[in-house]
Amino acid sequence: MATTFTWGINTLERETDDGFVFTAHYTVNASDEAYSSGAYGSIGFQRPDNLIPYNQLDEPTVIGWVKEALGGDEKIAEIEAALQSQIDEQRHPSKAAGVPWAS
Repeated sequence: MATTFTWGINTLERETDDGFVFTAHYTVNASDEAYSSGAYGSIGFQRPDNLIPYNQLDEPTVIGWVKEALGGDEKIAEIEAALQSQIDEQRHPSKAAGVPWAS
């Protein structure tokens, strides 16, 4: 079963005088047909030379900033691999609890 990874932005922190977004709070959710896992994080940004007006920002643009600030494709792959490992563990647990005489 293929796992789908969905990146999202929960909220942005900005300066009110010029709209500079200095922090993004993001989520990454992974799911297949039966199991899911997720992660939440925050990342800060350096002030760019050219600001996009706050009211013209869209989620895909900010997700791109987040992924770049995290370290690009290599870090994205690490995050998604960790979520995939959590789904794999749900599907085929490596640990269990109980007693053998109770059914």
